[in-house]
Amino acid sequence: MNAIVTPLTRETLIIVGNGMVGHHCVEQLIARGALARYDIHVYGEERQRAYDRVHLSEYFGGRDAESLAMCDAEYYASHGVHLHLGQPVLEIDRDRREVVTAAGRRGYDKLVLATGSFPFVPPIPGAEGNSRLVYRTLDDLDDIRAAASKARRGVVVGGGLLGLEAANALKSLGLEAHVVEFAPRLMPVQLDAEGGAALKARIEALGVGVHLSRATQEIVAGEEYAYRMNFNDGECLETDLILFSAGIRPQDALARAAGLAIAERGGIVIDNDYRSSDPDIFAIGECASWNGSIFGLVAPGYGMARNLAALLVGEAHEAFTGADMSTKLKLLGVDVGSIGDAHGATPGSRSYRFIDEASASYRRLVVSADGKHVLGAVLVGDNSYYDTLLQYAQNGIKLPADPSALILPQSEGAPALGPDALPETATICSCHNVSKGAVCCKVDAGVTDLGELKVQTKAATGCGGCSALLKLVFDAELAARGVEVDKSLCEHFAYTRQELYGIVRVEGIKAFDELLAKHGRGHVGCDICKPAVGSILASCWNQPITDPALVPLQDTNDTFMANMQKNGTYSIVPRIAGGEITPDKLIVLGEVAKKYDLYTKITGGQRIDLFGAQLHQLPEIWGELIKAGFETGHAYGKSLRTVKSCVGSTWCRYGVQDSVGMALRLEDRYKGLRSPHKIKFAVSGCTRECAEAQSKDVGVIATDKGWNLYVAGNGGMRPRHAELLATDLDDATLVRYIDRFLMFYVRTADRLQRTSVWRESLEGGLDYLKQVIIDDSLGLGAELESQMQHVVDTYECEWANALSDPDKLKRFRTFVNDARPDPDIHFVREREQRRPVHAHELHLIPVAEEVL
Repeated sequence: MNAIVTPLTRETLIIVGNGMVGHHCVEQLIARGALARYDIHVYGEERQRAYDRVHLSEYFGGRDAESLAMCDAEYYASHGVHLHLGQPVLEIDRDRREVVTAAGRRGYDKLVLATGSFPFVPPIPGAEGNSRLVYRTLDDLDDIRAAASKARRGVVVGGGLLGLEAANALKSLGLEAHVVEFAPRLMPVQLDAEGGAALKARIEALGVGVHLSRATQEIVAGEEYAYRMNFNDGECLETDLILFSAGIRPQDALARAAGLAIAERGGIVIDNDYRSSDPDIFAIGECASWNGSIFGLVAPGYGMARNLAALLVGEAHEAFTGADMSTKLKLLGVDVGSIGDAHGATPGSRSYRFIDEASASYRRLVVSADGKHVLGAVLVGDNSYYDTLLQYAQNGIKLPADPSALILPQSEGAPALGPDALPETATICSCHNVSKGAVCCKVDAGVTDLGELKVQTKAATGCGGCSALLKLVFDAELAARGVEVDKSLCEHFAYTRQELYGIVRVEGIKAFDELLAKHGRGHVGCDICKPAVGSILASCWNQPITDPALVPLQDTNDTFMANMQKNGTYSIVPRIAGGEITPDKLIVLGEVAKKYDLYTKITGGQRIDLFGAQLHQLPEIWGELIKAGFETGHAYGKSLRTVKSCVGSTWCRYGVQDSVGMALRLEDRYKGLRSPHKIKFAVSGCTRECAEAQSKDVGVIATDKGWNLYVAGNGGMRPRHAELLATDLDDATLVRYIDRFLMFYVRTADRLQRTSVWRESLEGGLDYLKQVIIDDSLGLGAELESQMQHVVDTYECEWANALSDPDKLKRFRTFVNDARPDPDIHFVREREQRRPVHAHELHLIPVAEEVL
């Protein structure tokens, strides 16, 4: 007969460390009924209970310590776990099997060390006092905030994961930020040379200085700033604040003093069952060294905690045999992904590399010698490929005949790896070891809500990198069972874009925070809902996107009101309505281009683009253009881009209507409209169609009786001819129908949905659209027209608005309080014009090069 374990016979289990891994171990022990067997005591060195270090940088964005906490304040006590915060363990007395704190001694039967790691600060002369800051805890962040309040410039020593997070924190505090890295590239552990170069270019384009291959010899008093960092190459950099993020070291001092075995490079030596050299002492997380390696991501730490909890209660558990260190991140707004053997170190491995110059993205695929399996990958600038590549790597899925198709731009011929192609054993969430099979089981058990799935499985609640894949698999499994799929915008809003638009409009909501508080979840948004809501607010109320409350919602292009190009410079696109321009304005454009050495190009939309402007030059250039009568062309926004026209009856002997005049009228009317995606118009003066109106979102073609109106066409990756909505319209009716069409699209389309895709999704097709627009079947005609008139009446050139406010201009400085241009940009001659390039562009690898 099995003995009944009672509280009187419980063993004492002590866990030292209340970080994410230590807390997860407690959660697992509670879930497995360990309180019947153990009296559990948890000692934490910090004053705060366990909090989410993965999202630590959000503390500077408004999240408080409570919202970052991993559990509510009563969690431990309510389950009978004793939590001792602010009580570091000072000593382990192995002979007496006790731990020693300032409060006294406590005996243990089993001891778990989850002490994590500490920031490494290089032994640099002068690195002390206010200059010695690290980026690890909430207290550290409070110290950084205090130091930043008296600083203009900040430098981060270390260009790894945390270093770039720290640089982002300094920027968010209003400082000019620089990163100093000893290695010749950023993120040297995760990225190859080309990936590091691509990341450097993107980060520099965001206004962060990057200094590679620099070793700091000493820190002395500065002349213009508080400190001067002297480098080993004779160069120097002055700053008011120095933040060290040069790597981490295992927090093993307690174990070392207790005589436990320590690995050569630090860390408590453990076996496959997480035991140290003392059989009653275990170690998990970043303080543990297995086979000479430290695993510094949350997923491996959670796996250790999960299996150790099972071992401690006598359940079957998995022996530790290492961990996958693949990671997907967004650093300073830049996508970065690293999978498996990212450096191609496996003997015989082959690599495919792709550089997308249009979006400044870099991708590398590492495959096995026989070309059948994915070994690793590097992604910079576009993580949409990450989930697919990770599944290929983790599950040994056979590669297509042309492996490079996996990293080439998506097309109809590209191989698709949908949820159905994944085996039941495929890992969806690495942090909590959730497989596709586990998701299927929950769906079979009746789970139909994504939030509930996350609660029951913990999937996507660790680092969050699997959120998109989890939703994809979950939706597919629901659909396969005939269950209606949740189409929530994201985890923060359980509404579609269309529903959110209605809420904003009806309730008169004019701020993201207000919408999130009333109708969302969480304390901050994400990269999906912020731009979507920003677009909705702009469509509804037409407030300048330069307003401080709206700027955090914008992506890079909208933030700086210019398209960022592949080399980190920006393009200037003034509006040239209908393609009509005076000689004086042409001269101004030429003079500006010559003055600032800009590359000039006449586009297919009848505009003149000026390429190569540096960030700090944008206000100067726009100041001159606006003075000459130009205004923003919205080339950076999801909005009306251009209205193309032929010369029509003004000059052409075939023209039957004034196409130029109509193009000017339409562009002037709709130039301020923000929409789910970009919109392009064209007006042709006759059926010869020289303006190509039938390939546009809105196309107008003249007839001898008026105008024919075509809608929902577009070129691009998915070309679609526009459809004829109405014929022989007079001017007023044409404008009225376009008003209704555009506002109906703005109201009902999904995020980032072109008019062509939206039209194809409408039940009832073109006939339904005719009923709504022409017959006013929904009774919305007058309301749609009124909303459009509000946009027209409240139009304001966004660049003119920014130039009138000194505070809004602060974000356009490449270097704070310094008007110098970026020294890393050089010029090359291309077709008799100077084009700016960064040095790394001179050594680009050819598209899809196969390295044998």
